[in-house]
Amino acid sequence: MAPKVAEKKPAAEKKPAAAEKAPKPKAEKKLPAKDTADKKKNRHKKSVETYKIYILKVLKQVHPDIEISSKAMGIMNSFINDIFKILAVKRSKLVRYNKKNTLSSREIHTAVRLVL
Repeated sequence: MAPKVAEKKPAAEKKPAAAEKAPKPKAEKKLPAKDTADKKKNRHKKSVETYKIYILKVLKQVHPDIEISSKAMGIMNSFINDIFKILAVKRSKLVRYNKKNTLSSREIHTAVRLVL
């Protein structure tokens, strides 16, 4: 059997097919206002509160010759954050038990004793 030859269409027939699909109008690009460009320049890095300075001060008071690695400092920082969260939960429970709205030093002291 002889292979079939594909019929070639004239170029005139191909153009109307492309003309049928009209390109969609593109949305116009809006240039940013000058105010937004100034705001981007004035952005500062969000500050993160840590206890690293205080951990280092206490360490130097207790053991002046010992240093701490950054990984260990991160672990100590997250440990202190966890302790404060646990203390906050205990204090709020103690205030609810006593049916008072005021948080006194007594509740804080009791919460610390319960946690530690």
